[in-house]
Amino acid sequence: MRRFERPVVVQVSHHSPERIVFEVNEAAAILLRDLQRQTVKRKAAMDACLQVLRGEAYPAAARRAFVAAALEAKILRCD
Repeated sequence: MRRFERPVVVQVSHHSPERIVFEVNEAAAILLRDLQRQTVKRKAAMDACLQVLRGEAYPAAARRAFVAAALEAKILRCD
């Protein structure tokens, strides 16, 4: 299962609606498409998502990294 135990709510721009992220795939897509700045936290979140998708890590690790990257990018609405 590649779903988060609890969803993460983000808003990637002021003009877009909030998005409820339930799965690692969704988090990875947001990291790739919507977070343009290359930061250490973004890279760590991408790495964590890829590890989960390869079956090498649990979704909780990717969720923690995604929340940290979303917080840094100021797109986190609800954790």
